[in-house]
Amino acid sequence: MLDTLPYLQNSDFPPLRRNRLEILQVNLGYRCNLSCTHCHVNAGPKRTEMMDEDTIAQVLALLERQHLHTLDLTGGAPELHPHFKRLVSTARAQGVTVIDRCNLVVLLEEGFTDMAAFLADQQVEIVASLPCYLEDNVDKQRGKGTFNASINALRQLNALGYGQTDSGLVLNLVFNPQGASLPPPQQALEQAYKQHLADQYGIVFNRLFALANLPIQRFGSVLLSHGQFDSYMALLKDHYNPKALAQVMCKNTLSVDWQGFVYDCDFNQMLKLPLGTAQQRVHISAVADLLDQPIHTLRHCYGCTAGQGSSCGGAIV
Repeated sequence: MLDTLPYLQNSDFPPLRRNRLEILQVNLGYRCNLSCTHCHVNAGPKRTEMMDEDTIAQVLALLERQHLHTLDLTGGAPELHPHFKRLVSTARAQGVTVIDRCNLVVLLEEGFTDMAAFLADQQVEIVASLPCYLEDNVDKQRGKGTFNASINALRQLNALGYGQTDSGLVLNLVFNPQGASLPPPQQALEQAYKQHLADQYGIVFNRLFALANLPIQRFGSVLLSHGQFDSYMALLKDHYNPKALAQVMCKNTLSVDWQGFVYDCDFNQMLKLPLGTAQQRVHISAVADLLDQPIHTLRHCYGCTAGQGSSCGGAIV
């Protein structure tokens, strides 16, 4: 895989500083049951990296120490972590909102068929990847058969109450473009998703998050190998929206890797960019007050501020 970091240097991206920390986004490991082409983590079935129990304990301690309101769990497939359920139930007992970034297909895997019911019981908010509502496009990005598996998982979640009016069980979907283009306007795309999924499959959900693909890891390597990296970077910069700058996720979110090191965002984690102005990686055990601290930015940050803006919660303007 080609390294995109050298191509992201010499950035003129505007300086950013942190607001009060509110959200802890934790990557539990890179193991995944899928190998999606747009994956910025380069996750897959052959990855073995997993967070250990001591680091999980430090995650829970930081949530309590900093009075954080949200724990955002990602991977890989976070559900594959052997201590996923214990982490979720402990955080919920602390009154923390828990988000599970789920690829849907994992809910049907052998040994995980009770996971959907567990998530519902714990009132976990699900952010589920469904990069398109058409079967051919999804299977092209994620592997043959993944669309139908995703539909079956969504039906299972709907039956448990997810996405249903007044159930309190939140089900949001995530769209990613297939290639080197910006996502279309989120609101119109959400309506198209809702109508198609309801009409064709009887599926309901709460919101759609339209995310831009970042030019790093697997997707960045594909851009380089196809000679599209420079043109995609130009597309992102040409569509820079200064209104998005105040709401990018790195201002109130801290990203934690499977080893317990912290970063300004999930993308910086994948690039191994130290927190803020630090010269070396900072461990979660050393995190103190981050208010007004500088954020480490490079050229890839234009991906979060292009067009309607893009964060872990979708469009931001």
